[in-house]
Amino acid sequence: MDSLDIGILGFVVLLVLLAIRMPVGTAMLIVGTIGFGLVHPRGFSVAITNLGSEAFNISTVYSLTILPLFILMGNLAGVSGMSRDLYDAAHAWFGHLKGGLASSTIVGCAGFSALSGSSLASAVTMGRVALPEMQRFRYDDALATGSIAAGGTLGILIPPSAGFVVYAILTEESIGRLFMAGVLPGILLSGLFVFAIWVQVKRRPELAPVSAARLPLGERMAALGRAGWIIGIILITIGGIYGGVFDAVEAAGIGAFLSFLVCLIRGKVRWAEMKEALLHTLRSTATTFYILIGAFVFTPFIALSGLPTALSGWLVGLEASATVVLVICLLAFIALGTFLEGFAILVLALPLVQPIMEGYGVNMIWFGVLMVIVLEMGLISPPVGINVFIVKGIAPDVPMNTIFRGIWPFWLAMLVGIVILLLAPDIALLLPNTMFG
Repeated sequence: MDSLDIGILGFVVLLVLLAIRMPVGTAMLIVGTIGFGLVHPRGFSVAITNLGSEAFNISTVYSLTILPLFILMGNLAGVSGMSRDLYDAAHAWFGHLKGGLASSTIVGCAGFSALSGSSLASAVTMGRVALPEMQRFRYDDALATGSIAAGGTLGILIPPSAGFVVYAILTEESIGRLFMAGVLPGILLSGLFVFAIWVQVKRRPELAPVSAARLPLGERMAALGRAGWIIGIILITIGGIYGGVFDAVEAAGIGAFLSFLVCLIRGKVRWAEMKEALLHTLRSTATTFYILIGAFVFTPFIALSGLPTALSGWLVGLEASATVVLVICLLAFIALGTFLEGFAILVLALPLVQPIMEGYGVNMIWFGVLMVIVLEMGLISPPVGINVFIVKGIAPDVPMNTIFRGIWPFWLAMLVGIVILLLAPDIALLLPNTMFG
């Protein structure tokens, strides 16, 4: 069996291990170490050395400091009540419109995503706040839960995004530039979600039979003022990166400190809440690092097997344009998203497709945005959509098929967003190309 056959077999074994629900990091460590030992001329002694060195190298990457800091910032935002203030402000401005509470949920998720960088945290935090309100105004269960599940996906597109951090580490691209590339597409996708809600309610008014009362301008401005803390932190961190005042890691540290400062000012620094925020930060960080260690053990095996080169040669043999190859890759990722978790797709697919995309001259910042949106689609795609199960935990009385029925308009909105970005790449590249530093 030659190296290419071993590479293909290793990939198949990895997919089988993931299908039986083995953790992503563990599966890649096993397959990567054994496969590397089989294809390397010096055998398993080098594979074991590679296992130890990659684990140490990833654990000491300075830029990955951004992950625990931004996760902590999002957790502290929940403890301080800033997430509730953000939803209340969105509710005050949009709640009186038809479907306004669902639109407020999307806006709230988008804003909270700019602090947490996590789709799951956005779905859980905003879902607990928004779902009771939508149920009180007799919103259709599918619309209510679908808007929460879809809104939560914005957490891996709108900076700070854990998805962009992992993508940047795997592709050696700039985290700051990727963050900036996600801003306008994030706003675009939020607008498409709101439009999807408007279309649904326009066609079927019974989905949102009751609207909240229109608040006077003074009350709406007051609600916006109470959300000033979270808006200010977002502007300082993201604006500082764009203006070249500080890099992404420094922005994460400043954001976490400011969030803790708000907790102090509001008297929310209590042991139980702080302990839970820190433990959640540690768990999320450890999970991400474990996946990255597995990816960096698995990637050398795939490269050494010659699988990326063979795949690239096959695509070149098709004599297809860069756009056709890009579309083929995105469709493959969408298919993978129906049964694989987002980080798994990132670490599995990038070693294969990055050489191909670079060979065709595709801008990897732009490609990163497209790939993250595809991962968002996977978060709500049946049967494995993680955000759907998160929302099910918040709304145990709502049948699973009802939640999945509610996500399809938003899934189609994401597809429209991808088409728009394919036709107009500058939406993603404008800010990265004009940022300082």
